Amino acid sequence: MIILVTGPARSGKSEWAERLAQQSGQSVVYLATAQTDPMDQEWQTRIIQHQQRRPEHWQTWAEPISLADRLRQLSPEQCCLVDSLGTWLANLLEQNESTWQTTVAELLQLLQTLPITVIFVSEETGWGVVPAYPVGRLFRDRLGSLTRQIATIADVTYLVTGGHVLNLSQLGQKLDFH
Repeated sequence: MIILVTGPARSGKSEWAERLAQQSGQSVVYLATAQTDPMDQEWQTRIIQHQQRRPEHWQTWAEPISLADRLRQLSPEQCCLVDSLGTWLANLLEQNESTWQTTVAELLQLLQTLPITVIFVSEETGWGVVPAYPVGRLFRDRLGSLTRQIATIADVTYLVTGGHVLNLSQLGQKLDFH
């Protein structure tokens, strides 16, 4: 089962994804895509807040790059919470377009065959102004496309905004991705 939880910054999407993982009744593996940076105190504070919310019995795997490889290591009785796609993408932003498309294709192909529950958290970045710099536009465009492609194969997609959860799978219909 693939579950996607998306929404803007500070909307509650990670907390909702954590609740879904807890409710799965399975052993939870929290796959953290963030890289620590001792020079960035605000980033370190965010990481610590996420760590403190997680139950102690959850396993935490740090994987900033090789997401597909890590997902292959899971067993069917586990639920994997990947937080977040945006951070993972940022870690790979220097990949050229061809390499990035190969990376995404590998992940999507794997997701369609994995016998486990995977919950993805993904940021919504395209609701504001167009970024002024090429790298910002590249990030926004790649994340929007990746989120859309995962939503296309997800069993359930949630939008979390303003502290409210909307089940997009019940409220809307999937848009074919071309």
